[in-house]
Amino acid sequence: MPRPAFWSLALEDIPRPDFVDVVAAPLPLGATDDPRVWAAAVFAGGSTPVWIRIAMAVRQLVVPLIGVPRAGRDIFAVSCMQDGEALISVDDRHLDFRAGVAVDTETRLVRLTTVVRLKGWRGRVYFAPVSVVHPVVVRSMLRRACTRLTPR
Repeated sequence: MPRPAFWSLALEDIPRPDFVDVVAAPLPLGATDDPRVWAAAVFAGGSTPVWIRIAMAVRQLVVPLIGVPRAGRDIFAVSCMQDGEALISVDDRHLDFRAGVAVDTETRLVRLTTVVRLKGWRGRVYFAPVSVVHPVVVRSMLRRACTRLTPR
């Protein structure tokens, strides 16, 4: 039986998430179909809007107040590649996070699936504001990656 269109390594890894977000964009003509390259482009510092970079800097200062560790520089490194998808995995004290970046050459789509499992009150407190801005941020990051990976 074929997998559903919304299948992702992220959902396979966390089958009962507290939060799921899926965004997709057309694969630009002539752009690579390598999910690892797409993952790097989506999560590159230049793909995030300035206001998000500022929010991330504030996050690094504030999260220790609720017992959440600061994020490392390699937090968005690809941990696994399988079936045309790059998976980014982070397990932390307050939440488990997965991001699957997939390229479907048949439909010519790039898809970013975010899956989160919250852990205790720290996870709920941390993720409450994040969940509100997450869809806007991820769409912006994917759009910027499309621009960066479109051949000139």
